[in-house]
Amino acid sequence: MVPEAVAFSFVAGVHPLVGMYAAFFVGLITALFGGRPGMISGATGALAVVMVSLVSAHGVEYLFATVVLMGLMQLLAGVFHLGKFIRLVPHPVMMGFVNGLAIIIFLAQMSQFQIVDPDGDKTWMSGVPLATMLGLVAMTMAIIWLVPKITKAVPAPLAAIALVAGLVIAFGIDVPRVGDLASIKGGLPSLHLPMVPLTLETLHIIFPYALILAMIGLIESLLTLNLVGEITNQRGGASRECVAQGLANTVTGFFGGMGGCAMIGQSMINVKSGGRHRLSGIAAALFLLTFILFASGLIEQIPLAALVGVMFMVVIGTFAWQSITILRKIPMTDAFVMLLVTAVTVISDLAVAVVVGVIVSALAYAWNNAKRIHATTKLIDDGAKVYGIEGPLFFGSVDGFAEIFDPAHDPDRVIVDFFNSRVVDQSALQAIENLATKYQAMGKTMHLRHLSRDCHRLLNRAGQLIVDSDDDPVYGLAVDYDVKTGNFGGSH
Repeated sequence: MVPEAVAFSFVAGVHPLVGMYAAFFVGLITALFGGRPGMISGATGALAVVMVSLVSAHGVEYLFATVVLMGLMQLLAGVFHLGKFIRLVPHPVMMGFVNGLAIIIFLAQMSQFQIVDPDGDKTWMSGVPLATMLGLVAMTMAIIWLVPKITKAVPAPLAAIALVAGLVIAFGIDVPRVGDLASIKGGLPSLHLPMVPLTLETLHIIFPYALILAMIGLIESLLTLNLVGEITNQRGGASRECVAQGLANTVTGFFGGMGGCAMIGQSMINVKSGGRHRLSGIAAALFLLTFILFASGLIEQIPLAALVGVMFMVVIGTFAWQSITILRKIPMTDAFVMLLVTAVTVISDLAVAVVVGVIVSALAYAWNNAKRIHATTKLIDDGAKVYGIEGPLFFGSVDGFAEIFDPAHDPDRVIVDFFNSRVVDQSALQAIENLATKYQAMGKTMHLRHLSRDCHRLLNRAGQLIVDSDDDPVYGLAVDYDVKTGNFGGSH
């Protein structure tokens, strides 16, 4: 968490301690009150890239005020149980998100293979420095792979960092270290009210940023909640996680932190290392504060190569490798959504990727259901024609529904049977009314049968009279369209 908090602080254009304090408060509060034990939260890149324009235009004090407002929004999302809508995220979107996140984590490590020349420009390592860096990264990864085969008493990433750092310090190997990024030495965080004018103009400035940050933070946190839940076989907790994230960011804003959310990489490291209780998250936050207060000198000696090796193993463990093999086996739409979300996650950000994936999936679902509407027809003894509707009737299928009927050639009495269908929305009600109007204009009568109880409510809400049917005890409904009055009514 230390190098990422420092790096994300630079991205947002604030002092490293602003990111460190955020990592401490957000990590501690979400560990105590969050919806999934074992999750790790802190300063994240997804939020930092949104903050940079606010800080550059208005200053860090406006950032603190924005973080407070962001937290309040997340609290309200938890109170009103809006977190449950994360269930609307389809599995292909989840897999695309995971793959995109793995790629982002991998690409983020590339900056560690760059050095700053005397002119302040970044250049890629080469020669001995590059070979040394790659060797230490490979050693870290090998230790992480080997340690679990020997013992599970010590988390493999911790053992790898300790061994590689010890080797570098003991032999004085010249490689980039955490301290090369910035000093993380500081004191206890103190209460700090954002120094911004309490005016509508301030609200106008910070509200859009707060809303975007709240959405990104909750989406990333709730997706992480689901991923951790799949590993630990836990369910629920979305609303509680929203409340915890909101409380954490509200407090963080009043103590000079840049805000944060759940961290997928650190959460995966923690859970896969056995940290599946709240103590692991609490310990992470407290150790982070300890490093700031007392052990910054030691932490600054850790070689970045060791941390890069750990993150590379996270990439290997996070990427859904099975998604490559199933691309040809799953529906083409799902494969497209998965690849699209992966690409947008890498090119843009997590929130945009998830929203795009959900919209595309929803449109594909609506289109597929729109094509399902059809009907079987038959004539009964009294000469009436029965249309047996199959498939949902909603805004996407109303055109197909209208094409089923032939008012000009149908008999004087037509029965529309919805036993295998459902009337879903206002567009469907309007389609039924338009159809009835056509039959009325030709002096014919249309009857409705077997509408479900929720369709009763829709028709009633639309001002139509629903009468129980004697021959339909299960559904309790069949209605006529009265050609004289132009209303639904009369039992049949």
